[in-house]
Amino acid sequence: MAAQPSRFQQLLDELGVPMGAQLFELALTHRSYAYENGGIPTNERLEFLGDAVLGIVVTEHLYSTFPEYPEGRLAKLRAAVVNAVTLAEVARGLEIGPMVKLGRGETTTGGHDKTSILADTMEALIGAIFLTGGMEMAERFVHHLFDPLVTQADHLGAGLDWKTSLQEVCANAGFPMPTYLIEDSGPDHDKHFVARAVVNGVTYGSGEGRNKKQAEQEAAGKAFTAIQAAQAAEATAREEVVEQTADAQDA
Repeated sequence: MAAQPSRFQQLLDELGVPMGAQLFELALTHRSYAYENGGIPTNERLEFLGDAVLGIVVTEHLYSTFPEYPEGRLAKLRAAVVNAVTLAEVARGLEIGPMVKLGRGETTTGGHDKTSILADTMEALIGAIFLTGGMEMAERFVHHLFDPLVTQADHLGAGLDWKTSLQEVCANAGFPMPTYLIEDSGPDHDKHFVARAVVNGVTYGSGEGRNKKQAEQEAAGKAFTAIQAAQAAEATAREEVVEQTADAQDA
């Protein structure tokens, strides 16, 4: 019985996006595998190309879709979508990990699910699609996968970048800039990070993630939410005092 095509291959077929066989194999060739097999070509040049193609397609989509947004907002949206964590999640959804050619060392340390390797491979595959089918096919592929992520990111509001949002709250309140307490555990290939945001001497709830940035973002979100709630409660209390004083004067 013939093997079932991967989700990645199924998507290419659904979209009508071509992929040259040799370029496909090259896009999946990590440097660790190439080193152990006589120094054959790696996917790094395709990764370089794919990174540029992905960036321009997403940037053009942002520019066209949100004509009212300033440059700073557009840059935040792009950073929320074009990053290693997001690319790796897209790769996991397409079951790319098991297809990547890795050396023995990377294989034994969980390389098929490493965020950095998956993200780089995803960019290499985009580069291979561009070389096979041109910009039109690359755009079709990127738009299908990343346009929904842009929409999700746009709906996040302050959550688009919790650390920046928390800094803005601190600046407006006259607080010192937040700091973060970081703890990590686990082996090098499978680290787990826990972060806590400290604002004006108060330590807020912890955030967790596969890397330091993820953990800090989650911790910043919890601190932001708590501070906003406290400020709203204080504002309500002040309004009640003002109303009570006015009522007393009218009595």
